[in-house]
Amino acid sequence: MLLILASSALSFLLKQEYGQKIAPTVTNAPPMKGLKVIDLSRVLAGPWVTQTLADLGADVIKIERPGGGDDTRSWGPPFFTTEDGQQLSAYFMSANRGKKSIVVDIASAEGRDLVRALVEEADIFVENFKVGDMEKRGLDYETLSALNPRLIYCSITGFGQTGPYKHRPGYDFMIQAMSGLMSITGEADDKSEDGPQKVGVALADILTGLYSTIAILAAVNERNHSGLGQRIDMALLDVMSASLANQASNFLVSGVVPGRLGNAHPNIVPYQTFTTSDGHIIVATGNDAQYQRLCEVVGRKDLAEDPDFGNNAGRVLHRQRLVSELCREFLTRESGEWLNSLEKVGVPCGPINNIQQMFADPQVQSRKIAIELGGMPLVGNPIKFSRSTMTYEKRPPALGQDTMQILTEELGLDSDQIKKLREMGIVNQE
Repeated sequence: MLLILASSALSFLLKQEYGQKIAPTVTNAPPMKGLKVIDLSRVLAGPWVTQTLADLGADVIKIERPGGGDDTRSWGPPFFTTEDGQQLSAYFMSANRGKKSIVVDIASAEGRDLVRALVEEADIFVENFKVGDMEKRGLDYETLSALNPRLIYCSITGFGQTGPYKHRPGYDFMIQAMSGLMSITGEADDKSEDGPQKVGVALADILTGLYSTIAILAAVNERNHSGLGQRIDMALLDVMSASLANQASNFLVSGVVPGRLGNAHPNIVPYQTFTTSDGHIIVATGNDAQYQRLCEVVGRKDLAEDPDFGNNAGRVLHRQRLVSELCREFLTRESGEWLNSLEKVGVPCGPINNIQQMFADPQVQSRKIAIELGGMPLVGNPIKFSRSTMTYEKRPPALGQDTMQILTEELGLDSDQIKKLREMGIVNQE
Protein backbone atom coordinates (compact mmCIF):
# COMPACT_ATOMS: atom_id res chain seq x y z
CA MET A 1 0.00 0.00 0.00
CA LEU A 2 2.81 2.37 0.93
CA LEU A 3 4.54 1.58 -2.38
CA ILE A 4 1.36 2.41 -4.34
CA LEU A 5 0.94 5.71 -2.46
CA ALA A 6 4.58 6.64 -3.02
CA SER A 7 4.28 5.86 -6.73
CA SER A 8 1.13 7.98 -7.03
CA ALA A 9 2.78 10.86 -5.21
CA LEU A 10 5.86 10.67 -7.46
CA SER A 11 3.65 10.64 -10.55
CA PHE A 12 1.78 13.72 -9.31
CA LEU A 13 5.03 15.59 -8.56
CA LEU A 14 6.47 14.74 -11.97
CA LYS A 15 3.35 16.02 -13.69
CA GLN A 16 3.49 19.23 -11.67
CA GLU A 17 7.18 19.73 -12.39
CA TYR A 18 7.46 18.63 -16.00
CA GLY A 19 3.92 18.52 -17.36
CA GLN A 20 4.01 21.88 -19.10
CA LYS A 21 7.49 21.31 -20.50
CA ILE A 22 6.68 18.03 -22.21
CA ALA A 23 3.17 18.84 -23.38
CA PRO A 24 2.99 17.74 -27.03
CA THR A 25 2.42 20.17 -29.83
CA VAL A 26 -0.58 18.93 -31.79
CA THR A 27 -0.17 19.25 -35.54
CA ASN A 28 -1.72 17.70 -38.61
CA ALA A 29 1.28 18.50 -40.81
CA PRO A 30 2.95 15.81 -42.92
CA PRO A 31 5.50 14.00 -40.72
CA MET A 32 8.54 14.83 -42.87
CA LYS A 33 7.66 18.43 -43.63
CA GLY A 34 10.75 20.63 -43.60
CA LEU A 35 13.17 17.97 -44.80
CA LYS A 36 14.84 18.46 -48.18
CA VAL A 37 15.76 15.54 -50.42
CA ILE A 38 18.08 15.59 -53.43
CA ASP A 39 17.11 12.73 -55.75
CA LEU A 40 19.80 11.60 -58.15
CA SER A 41 18.14 8.25 -58.83
CA ARG A 42 16.20 6.84 -61.74
CA VAL A 43 14.07 3.87 -62.84
CA LEU A 44 12.31 2.37 -59.78
CA ALA A 45 14.09 1.50 -56.51
CA GLY A 46 15.47 5.00 -55.88
CA PRO A 47 12.44 6.89 -57.18
CA TRP A 48 10.20 4.69 -54.99
CA VAL A 49 12.17 5.94 -51.96
CA THR A 50 11.90 9.57 -52.89
CA GLN A 51 8.22 9.38 -53.86
CA THR A 52 7.49 7.86 -50.45
CA LEU A 53 9.44 10.67 -48.77
CA ALA A 54 7.53 13.22 -50.86
CA ASP A 55 4.22 11.66 -49.84
CA LEU A 56 5.35 12.02 -46.22
CA GLY A 57 5.91 15.73 -46.76
CA ALA A 58 9.57 16.08 -47.73
CA ASP A 59 10.64 18.59 -50.39
CA VAL A 60 12.12 16.41 -53.15
CA ILE A 61 14.25 17.78 -55.98
CA LYS A 62 14.74 15.26 -58.79
CA ILE A 63 17.90 15.90 -60.82
CA GLU A 64 17.63 14.54 -64.37
CA ARG A 65 20.01 14.31 -67.29
CA PRO A 66 19.58 16.53 -70.35
CA GLY A 67 17.91 15.02 -73.36
CA GLY A 68 15.68 12.36 -71.89
CA GLY A 69 15.74 12.52 -68.12
CA ASP A 70 14.80 9.44 -66.12
CA ASP A 71 14.90 6.36 -68.38
CA THR A 72 11.33 5.43 -67.44
CA ARG A 73 9.93 8.57 -69.06
CA SER A 74 10.06 6.62 -72.33
CA TRP A 75 8.95 3.24 -70.95
CA GLY A 76 5.60 2.93 -72.63
CA PRO A 77 2.96 2.73 -73.86
CA PRO A 78 0.73 3.54 -72.14
CA PHE A 79 1.31 7.30 -71.90
CA PHE A 80 -0.78 9.98 -70.23
CA THR A 81 -1.21 13.21 -72.17
CA THR A 82 -1.32 16.35 -70.03
CA GLU A 83 -3.50 19.36 -70.79
CA ASP A 84 -0.55 21.09 -72.49
CA GLY A 85 0.10 18.11 -74.76
CA GLN A 86 3.07 16.60 -72.93
CA GLN A 87 3.23 12.84 -72.51
CA LEU A 88 4.24 10.98 -69.36
CA SER A 89 4.64 7.23 -69.29
CA ALA A 90 2.44 5.38 -66.82
CA TYR A 91 5.62 3.74 -65.51
CA PHE A 92 7.24 7.10 -64.71
CA MET A 93 4.01 8.32 -63.13
CA SER A 94 3.98 5.36 -60.74
CA ALA A 95 7.16 6.44 -58.91
CA ASN A 96 7.61 10.20 -59.27
CA ARG A 97 4.65 11.96 -57.69
CA GLY A 98 5.35 14.97 -55.49
CA LYS A 99 8.76 15.92 -56.89
CA LYS A 100 10.33 18.93 -58.56
CA SER A 101 12.38 18.25 -61.70
CA ILE A 102 15.55 20.07 -62.70
CA VAL A 103 17.69 19.19 -65.69
CA VAL A 104 21.40 19.31 -64.86
CA ASP A 105 24.36 17.87 -66.77
CA ILE A 106 26.38 16.25 -63.97
CA ALA A 107 29.01 15.19 -66.51
CA SER A 108 30.18 18.82 -66.42
CA ALA A 109 32.06 20.50 -63.58
CA GLU A 110 29.52 23.32 -63.51
CA GLY A 111 26.64 20.86 -63.24
CA ARG A 112 28.31 19.06 -60.37
CA ASP A 113 28.84 22.41 -58.64
CA LEU A 114 25.09 23.03 -58.83
CA VAL A 115 24.37 19.66 -57.23
CA ARG A 116 26.85 20.33 -54.44
CA ALA A 117 25.28 23.72 -53.83
CA LEU A 118 21.87 22.07 -53.45
CA VAL A 119 23.32 19.47 -51.10
CA GLU A 120 24.66 22.10 -48.71
CA GLU A 121 21.10 22.81 -47.56
CA ALA A 122 19.72 19.29 -47.95
CA ASP A 123 18.92 16.60 -45.40
CA ILE A 124 18.87 13.50 -47.59
CA PHE A 125 20.64 12.47 -50.81
CA VAL A 126 19.54 9.40 -52.79
CA GLU A 127 21.49 7.95 -55.73
CA ASN A 128 21.53 4.65 -57.60
CA PHE A 129 24.55 4.98 -59.89
CA LYS A 130 27.07 2.17 -60.33
CA VAL A 131 29.72 1.75 -57.64
CA GLY A 132 32.46 4.35 -58.17
CA ASP A 133 30.48 6.69 -60.42
CA MET A 134 29.77 9.21 -57.69
CA GLU A 135 33.42 9.27 -56.60
CA LYS A 136 34.48 10.06 -60.17
CA ARG A 137 32.11 13.01 -60.19
CA GLY A 138 32.98 14.32 -56.75
CA LEU A 139 29.46 13.58 -55.54
CA ASP A 140 30.41 10.73 -53.20
CA TYR A 141 29.48 10.61 -49.53
CA GLU A 142 32.90 11.73 -48.28
CA THR A 143 32.87 14.83 -50.48
CA LEU A 144 29.28 15.82 -49.80
CA SER A 145 29.37 15.09 -46.07
CA ALA A 146 32.37 17.42 -45.79
CA LEU A 147 30.08 20.16 -47.17
CA ASN A 148 27.14 19.09 -45.04
CA PRO A 149 27.94 16.83 -42.04
CA ARG A 150 24.22 16.34 -41.35
CA LEU A 151 23.62 14.79 -44.77
CA ILE A 152 22.05 11.32 -44.89
CA TYR A 153 23.36 9.71 -48.08
CA CYS A 154 21.58 6.62 -49.44
CA SER A 155 23.25 4.58 -52.19
CA ILE A 156 21.21 1.91 -53.97
CA THR A 157 22.92 -0.62 -56.23
CA GLY A 158 22.34 -4.15 -57.40
CA PHE A 159 24.99 -5.72 -55.18
CA GLY A 160 26.16 -3.10 -52.68
CA GLN A 161 29.37 -1.14 -52.18
CA THR A 162 31.41 -4.21 -51.20
CA GLY A 163 31.86 -7.80 -52.37
CA PRO A 164 32.98 -9.47 -55.61
CA TYR A 165 29.91 -8.35 -57.57
CA LYS A 166 29.91 -4.71 -56.50
CA HIS A 167 30.77 -3.36 -59.96
CA ARG A 168 28.06 -5.34 -61.76
CA PRO A 169 24.90 -3.58 -62.89
CA GLY A 170 21.80 -4.93 -61.21
CA TYR A 171 18.25 -5.09 -62.54
CA ASP A 172 15.18 -6.45 -60.82
CA PHE A 173 14.76 -9.44 -63.13
CA MET A 174 18.37 -10.52 -62.50
CA ILE A 175 17.93 -10.13 -58.76
CA GLN A 176 14.71 -12.14 -58.65
CA ALA A 177 16.65 -14.94 -60.34
CA MET A 178 19.86 -14.70 -58.31
CA SER A 179 18.12 -14.36 -54.94
CA GLY A 180 16.25 -17.63 -55.34
CA LEU A 181 12.84 -15.99 -55.60
CA MET A 182 12.22 -17.39 -59.09
CA SER A 183 13.16 -20.88 -57.94
CA ILE A 184 10.12 -20.90 -55.63
CA THR A 185 7.74 -19.07 -57.99
CA GLY A 186 5.67 -21.03 -60.48
CA GLU A 187 4.23 -24.52 -60.71
CA ALA A 188 6.25 -27.59 -59.83
CA ASP A 189 7.98 -29.40 -62.70
CA ASP A 190 5.56 -32.31 -62.50
CA LYS A 191 2.65 -29.95 -63.20
CA SER A 192 4.13 -27.56 -65.75
CA GLU A 193 7.02 -27.21 -68.18
CA ASP A 194 7.09 -23.42 -67.79
CA GLY A 195 9.90 -23.52 -65.22
CA PRO A 196 10.80 -20.74 -62.75
CA GLN A 197 8.77 -17.54 -62.98
CA LYS A 198 9.38 -13.96 -61.95
CA VAL A 199 6.85 -12.03 -59.90
CA GLY A 200 4.59 -9.80 -62.01
CA VAL A 201 5.97 -6.52 -60.61
CA ALA A 202 9.57 -5.44 -59.94
CA LEU A 203 9.42 -6.68 -56.37
CA ALA A 204 13.17 -6.44 -55.69
CA ASP A 205 13.08 -2.75 -56.64
CA ILE A 206 9.96 -2.04 -54.60
CA LEU A 207 11.20 -3.81 -51.48
CA THR A 208 14.59 -2.13 -51.77
CA GLY A 209 12.80 1.21 -52.00
CA LEU A 210 10.83 0.45 -48.85
CA TYR A 211 13.82 -0.88 -46.88
CA SER A 212 15.80 2.19 -47.97
CA THR A 213 13.03 4.46 -46.75
CA ILE A 214 13.05 2.70 -43.38
CA ALA A 215 16.83 3.13 -43.17
CA ILE A 216 16.61 6.83 -44.04
CA LEU A 217 13.94 7.46 -41.41
CA ALA A 218 16.06 5.62 -38.84
CA ALA A 219 19.07 7.76 -39.78
CA VAL A 220 16.97 10.93 -39.45
CA ASN A 221 15.99 9.87 -35.95
CA GLU A 222 19.58 9.00 -35.05
CA ARG A 223 20.70 12.39 -36.34
CA ASN A 224 18.38 14.03 -33.84
CA HIS A 225 20.69 12.66 -31.14
CA SER A 226 24.12 12.75 -32.79
CA GLY A 227 23.72 15.78 -35.04
CA LEU A 228 25.45 13.85 -37.83
CA GLY A 229 24.36 12.19 -41.02
CA GLN A 230 25.68 8.89 -42.34
CA ARG A 231 25.87 6.73 -45.44
CA ILE A 232 23.35 3.98 -46.13
CA ASP A 233 24.46 1.14 -48.43
CA MET A 234 21.47 -0.70 -49.95
CA ALA A 235 21.70 -3.64 -52.35
CA LEU A 236 18.87 -5.25 -54.30
CA LEU A 237 20.35 -8.72 -53.82
CA ASP A 238 20.62 -8.21 -50.04
CA VAL A 239 17.04 -7.06 -49.80
CA MET A 240 15.51 -9.75 -51.97
CA SER A 241 17.49 -12.48 -50.21
CA ALA A 242 16.41 -11.20 -46.79
CA SER A 243 12.81 -10.93 -47.98
CA LEU A 244 12.52 -14.65 -48.68
CA ALA A 245 11.38 -14.85 -45.05
CA ASN A 246 10.11 -18.31 -44.09
CA GLN A 247 11.46 -19.88 -47.28
CA ALA A 248 15.04 -18.85 -46.44
CA SER A 249 14.53 -19.83 -42.81
CA ASN A 250 13.12 -23.20 -43.86
CA PHE A 251 16.36 -23.93 -45.70
CA LEU A 252 18.65 -22.75 -42.91
CA VAL A 253 16.82 -24.91 -40.38
CA SER A 254 16.26 -28.05 -42.46
CA GLY A 255 18.95 -27.97 -45.14
CA VAL A 256 16.25 -28.85 -47.67
CA VAL A 257 16.16 -26.59 -50.74
CA PRO A 258 12.60 -25.23 -51.21
CA GLY A 259 11.00 -25.84 -54.57
CA ARG A 260 8.11 -24.45 -56.55
CA LEU A 261 4.62 -25.23 -55.24
CA GLY A 262 2.55 -23.02 -57.50
CA ASN A 263 -0.13 -21.39 -55.36
CA ALA A 264 0.35 -23.73 -52.41
CA HIS A 265 2.16 -22.82 -49.18
CA PRO A 266 5.27 -24.70 -48.00
CA ASN A 267 4.33 -24.55 -44.31
CA ILE A 268 0.51 -24.39 -44.17
CA VAL A 269 -2.18 -26.74 -45.57
CA PRO A 270 -4.74 -26.08 -46.98
CA TYR A 271 -3.52 -22.68 -48.12
CA GLN A 272 -3.83 -22.45 -51.90
CA THR A 273 -5.97 -21.96 -54.98
CA PHE A 274 -8.93 -24.26 -55.59
CA THR A 275 -10.80 -24.72 -58.85
CA THR A 276 -14.58 -24.32 -58.57
CA SER A 277 -17.33 -25.14 -61.06
CA ASP A 278 -17.00 -21.67 -62.62
CA GLY A 279 -13.51 -20.40 -61.80
CA HIS A 280 -10.99 -20.24 -58.97
CA ILE A 281 -10.82 -19.05 -55.37
CA ILE A 282 -8.16 -19.03 -52.69
CA VAL A 283 -8.55 -20.62 -49.27
CA ALA A 284 -6.04 -19.74 -46.54
CA THR A 285 -6.59 -21.71 -43.35
CA GLY A 286 -4.10 -20.42 -40.81
CA ASN A 287 -4.96 -22.61 -37.82
CA ASP A 288 -6.68 -25.84 -36.77
CA ALA A 289 -9.98 -24.16 -35.86
CA GLN A 290 -10.28 -22.66 -39.32
CA TYR A 291 -9.55 -26.06 -40.84
CA GLN A 292 -12.34 -27.65 -38.81
CA ARG A 293 -14.79 -25.00 -40.01
CA LEU A 294 -13.64 -25.53 -43.61
CA CYS A 295 -14.47 -29.23 -43.29
CA GLU A 296 -17.94 -28.33 -42.01
CA VAL A 297 -18.59 -26.09 -45.03
CA VAL A 298 -17.48 -28.70 -47.55
CA GLY A 299 -19.49 -31.38 -45.73
CA ARG A 300 -16.54 -33.62 -44.98
CA LYS A 301 -16.69 -34.53 -41.30
CA ASP A 302 -14.35 -37.42 -42.04
CA LEU A 303 -11.57 -35.01 -43.03
CA ALA A 304 -12.06 -33.11 -39.78
CA GLU A 305 -11.79 -36.27 -37.72
CA ASP A 306 -8.96 -37.95 -39.63
CA PRO A 307 -5.97 -38.14 -37.21
CA ASP A 308 -3.56 -37.52 -40.10
CA PHE A 309 -5.09 -34.05 -40.50
CA GLY A 310 -5.55 -33.20 -36.83
CA ASN A 311 -2.92 -30.46 -36.82
CA ASN A 312 -1.09 -28.40 -39.40
CA ALA A 313 2.10 -30.48 -39.24
CA GLY A 314 0.06 -33.56 -40.14
CA ARG A 315 -1.71 -31.77 -42.95
CA VAL A 316 1.62 -30.63 -44.41
CA LEU A 317 2.95 -34.19 -44.17
CA HIS A 318 -0.16 -35.64 -45.84
CA ARG A 319 -0.71 -32.69 -48.16
CA GLN A 320 -1.34 -34.66 -51.35
CA ARG A 321 -4.11 -36.87 -49.94
CA LEU A 322 -5.95 -34.03 -48.21
CA VAL A 323 -5.73 -31.58 -51.10
CA SER A 324 -6.95 -34.13 -53.64
CA GLU A 325 -10.07 -34.71 -51.50
CA LEU A 326 -10.74 -30.99 -51.13
CA CYS A 327 -10.20 -30.36 -54.85
CA ARG A 328 -13.01 -32.77 -55.69
CA GLU A 329 -15.37 -31.01 -53.29
CA PHE A 330 -14.66 -27.49 -54.54
CA LEU A 331 -15.54 -28.51 -58.11
CA THR A 332 -19.15 -29.10 -57.05
CA ARG A 333 -20.16 -25.45 -56.47
CA GLU A 334 -19.61 -21.99 -57.95
CA SER A 335 -17.03 -19.58 -56.61
CA GLY A 336 -19.58 -17.14 -55.18
CA GLU A 337 -21.34 -19.89 -53.24
CA TRP A 338 -18.11 -21.11 -51.70
CA LEU A 339 -16.96 -17.62 -50.77
CA ASN A 340 -20.25 -16.74 -49.10
CA SER A 341 -20.31 -19.98 -47.11
CA LEU A 342 -16.68 -19.75 -46.04
CA GLU A 343 -16.86 -16.07 -45.08
CA LYS A 344 -19.87 -16.75 -42.84
CA VAL A 345 -17.86 -19.10 -40.65
CA GLY A 346 -14.65 -17.06 -40.67
CA VAL A 347 -12.52 -19.17 -43.00
CA PRO A 348 -10.09 -16.84 -44.84
CA CYS A 349 -10.87 -16.92 -48.54
CA GLY A 350 -11.16 -14.63 -51.51
CA PRO A 351 -11.61 -14.21 -55.24
CA ILE A 352 -8.68 -13.93 -57.64
CA ASN A 353 -9.18 -10.44 -59.02
CA ASN A 354 -7.60 -8.90 -62.06
CA ILE A 355 -6.38 -5.33 -61.61
CA GLN A 356 -9.60 -3.81 -62.94
CA GLN A 357 -11.58 -5.85 -60.43
CA MET A 358 -9.19 -4.82 -57.66
CA PHE A 359 -9.81 -1.12 -58.30
CA ALA A 360 -13.57 -1.77 -58.47
CA ASP A 361 -13.59 -3.61 -55.14
CA PRO A 362 -15.59 -1.62 -52.54
CA GLN A 363 -12.93 -2.18 -49.87
CA VAL A 364 -10.17 -0.84 -52.12
CA GLN A 365 -12.35 2.12 -53.09
CA SER A 366 -13.14 2.90 -49.46
CA ARG A 367 -9.42 2.99 -48.68
CA LYS A 368 -8.83 5.44 -51.58
CA ILE A 369 -6.01 3.53 -53.25
CA ALA A 370 -6.76 5.21 -56.60
CA ILE A 371 -6.30 8.98 -56.48
CA GLU A 372 -6.38 11.82 -58.98
CA LEU A 373 -4.15 14.89 -59.20
CA GLY A 374 -5.29 17.52 -61.65
CA GLY A 375 -7.02 14.95 -63.81
CA MET A 376 -4.05 12.55 -63.71
CA PRO A 377 -4.89 9.07 -62.38
CA LEU A 378 -2.40 7.73 -59.83
CA VAL A 379 -2.05 5.02 -57.20
CA GLY A 380 -2.03 6.53 -53.73
CA ASN A 381 0.22 5.76 -50.79
CA PRO A 382 -1.22 3.04 -48.51
CA ILE A 383 0.01 4.66 -45.26
CA LYS A 384 -2.82 5.92 -43.05
CA PHE A 385 -2.09 8.15 -40.02
CA SER A 386 -4.54 9.01 -37.27
CA ARG A 387 -3.34 12.61 -37.18
CA SER A 388 -0.55 13.36 -39.64
CA THR A 389 -1.42 13.85 -43.30
CA MET A 390 0.04 12.58 -46.55
CA THR A 391 0.74 15.12 -49.27
CA TYR A 392 -0.56 14.79 -52.80
CA GLU A 393 0.17 18.31 -54.03
CA LYS A 394 2.42 17.78 -57.05
CA ARG A 395 1.78 15.61 -60.07
CA PRO A 396 4.73 13.69 -61.54
CA PRO A 397 6.74 16.49 -63.15
CA ALA A 398 7.44 17.19 -66.78
CA LEU A 399 11.15 17.00 -67.53
CA GLY A 400 12.88 20.07 -66.12
CA GLN A 401 9.65 21.89 -65.30
CA ASP A 402 11.09 23.33 -62.05
CA THR A 403 14.56 24.21 -63.33
CA MET A 404 14.05 27.98 -63.22
CA GLN A 405 12.43 27.95 -59.78
CA ILE A 406 15.22 25.85 -58.28
CA LEU A 407 18.00 27.92 -59.84
CA THR A 408 16.52 31.20 -58.66
CA GLU A 409 14.81 30.35 -55.36
CA GLU A 410 16.97 27.49 -54.10
CA LEU A 411 20.37 28.62 -55.41
CA GLY A 412 19.85 32.37 -55.78
CA LEU A 413 21.19 32.62 -59.34
CA ASP A 414 20.40 35.70 -61.39
CA SER A 415 19.19 35.77 -64.99
CA ASP A 416 22.68 36.30 -66.43
CA GLN A 417 24.09 33.31 -64.57
CA ILE A 418 21.19 31.13 -65.70
CA LYS A 419 21.57 32.31 -69.28
CA LYS A 420 25.25 31.37 -69.25
CA LEU A 421 24.48 27.89 -67.85
CA ARG A 422 21.91 27.37 -70.58
CA GLU A 423 24.25 28.48 -73.30
CA MET A 424 26.83 25.99 -72.00
CA GLY A 425 24.21 23.22 -71.99
CA ILE A 426 24.60 22.69 -68.26
CA VAL A 427 20.93 23.24 -67.50
CA ASN A 428 17.84 23.62 -69.61
CA GLN A 429 14.10 23.62 -69.18
CA GLU A 430 12.74 20.94 -71.49
